[in-house]
Amino acid sequence: MYDNLKCKTLFNLDETIAKDIFNDVTFPWEVLPKIKNFIIELGKTLSLEEYSHPQEDIWIAKSATVAANASINGPCIIGKKTEVRPGAFIRGNAIVGEYCVVGNSTELKNVILFNNVQVPHYNYVGDSILGYKSHMGAGSITSNVKSDKSNVTIRYEGDLIETGLKKMGAILGNYVEVGCNSVMNPGTIIGSNTNVYPLSMIRGYIPKGSIYKKQGDIVEKKAD
Repeated sequence: MYDNLKCKTLFNLDETIAKDIFNDVTFPWEVLPKIKNFIIELGKTLSLEEYSHPQEDIWIAKSATVAANASINGPCIIGKKTEVRPGAFIRGNAIVGEYCVVGNSTELKNVILFNNVQVPHYNYVGDSILGYKSHMGAGSITSNVKSDKSNVTIRYEGDLIETGLKKMGAILGNYVEVGCNSVMNPGTIIGSNTNVYPLSMIRGYIPKGSIYKKQGDIVEKKAD
C-alpha cells in the first residue's frame, strides 16, 4: 500500500552517506526524528584523513568548500566536493551529500540532502529530505509547521495519512526541479523526475514524471 510514497520508490539510496538510516523504515518521514542521533554515530566512523572535525558533532569533508561567513551548527556532516556559500546557515541535524550546493542565505534544519542536490539561493529547507540531483529554485521554501500546529498529514489519492509529526516539510524524489519562489506546504511529497512551475503553492503528493503547473493542473511529462 502507498508504494509511491516509499523510500525505495522515491530515492536512489546508493546516493547518500545516510543510506543506513533508511534500513528499518518504510516511508521517508519516519526518518526525520532519527537524523540527529544518526549523524552523531555516523560521524564517529568517518575518516579523519577525509573529514575535518572542527568542533563537537560537526564533520566537514576536506574537499568541500565552506565560506568563511557561513554558519554551521552541529550535528552536521558536509560531504565531499560540496560548496557552502557565503551567508548559508546550517542550524543543525543536517546531512549534506557530496557535490551539493548550499547557497547564499539558504537555511537548513533537520534535513538529508542526497548527493548532487542544489539549494543555491535564498531557500529554507526544514524537516525535509531532498533526493539525488533535486534542485530548488531561488526563493523556494519548505513550510514545515501547520498554522494550527496540529500533526502533519499526507494527502494521497483521497486519503489522509497520519505522520505523527508536528514538523515535516517536503520530500523530494530524485531529479525533482522546483521553480523559483514556490512554497511546499507541510507534508508535501514530490515523485521523482517531476518539474514544478515557479510561484507554485504545493501540498500533498505530486506523481512522478509530472509537470506541476498549479493546483488541479498537473500533467504527465511527454517522452522525448
